[in-house]
Amino acid sequence: MSFNISIATLRTVLRYDSATGKLYWRERCSDLFNATESRTAEHSCRRWNSQYANKEAFTYVTPKGYKTGCIFGQIYLAHRVIWAMQTGAWPVDQLDHVSGSTVDNRLINLRDVSNRENARNSALRSNNTSGVVGVNWNKSTQKWKAQIRTPNGVQKHLGYFSEKCDAIASRKAASLEYGYHKNHGRAAL
Repeated sequence: MSFNISIATLRTVLRYDSATGKLYWRERCSDLFNATESRTAEHSCRRWNSQYANKEAFTYVTPKGYKTGCIFGQIYLAHRVIWAMQTGAWPVDQLDHVSGSTVDNRLINLRDVSNRENARNSALRSNNTSGVVGVNWNKSTQKWKAQIRTPNGVQKHLGYFSEKCDAIASRKAASLEYGYHKNHGRAAL
């Protein structure tokens, strides 16, 4: 996905509704259209406005659950466009949807974070058997194992526990210590 469009242009062609997190097409001027052999720029402008102006933009949802749309032939992710329009700068790295809902593009639900930080706010994986991130049953010891990835990316063993609740408590304490987001390990939406 390309980011060669200016933020001023985004603000010219789109309107953001902060209450819903949705984008809407603004009415366009004829200077944004080119004349062709069969149509004037004014005709193309009137036609475009009658079809799209004031209607929701970026309504296609990708297989990964992100809203996208096309501006002047380029595809953009809605949450990145919204961030740029609202903050005045394109995101530096990744945008995390704090709640885990990738279609909730309210600015309050977005934060510009590194890949590593984004991973600290992920949902519980579908193949997790314990119901808690970083806790699993270890067959060889016949105990619950707790582990966590530290901020520098190292996998840290937290211990083996006879009781699952003790392994969970150990993991939760480590999550707080290492700055994991409070939503980390939530049920997948």
